[in-house]
Amino acid sequence: MKILVAITGASGVEYGLNFLRRLGELGVEHECVVSKAAERIIEVECEAKAPECYREHEMDAPFASGSSALDAMVVIPCSMKTLAAIAGGYSGNLITRSADVMLKERRKLVLVPRETPLSVVHLRNMLTLAEMGAVILPAMPGFYHRPRSLQDMLDFIAGKVLDVLGINHNLYRRWGE
Repeated sequence: MKILVAITGASGVEYGLNFLRRLGELGVEHECVVSKAAERIIEVECEAKAPECYREHEMDAPFASGSSALDAMVVIPCSMKTLAAIAGGYSGNLITRSADVMLKERRKLVLVPRETPLSVVHLRNMLTLAEMGAVILPAMPGFYHRPRSLQDMLDFIAGKVLDVLGINHNLYRRWGE
């Protein structure tokens, strides 16, 4: 399986950075793209530089085409701006174009919004995308696995995304274990 991971300009960029780390540890082939806003938020929230990835203006990246060999795309975190653009079919950058490719090619698209509270517009956009076949997986950590650290909470969300993609992992204790 080959996955494209997009990190957009929503608070919670650590979800995306952690997901990239976990994919690497699991040996899952992946590419990544980071929005300009995400670059800034990584500096602010993580006091770090953005990882070596494609940038949103690089529209000539291989995965901007339906002929690419990607199996799935995960936008983590997914800003409401990006979510609205994808819902409206606006392919103005590499992230939204790649998401459009996933939808038109009927491939797996997982969006991890991290926004609260949600407006009616946000909810309508999510419903529109779900009706198109996207998986909406909000960054809402559960507590049944009894997290003891921020890493436990980050891994819970990474694990839920991996579950949707059908990738085995041991990132959190499942209900009843």
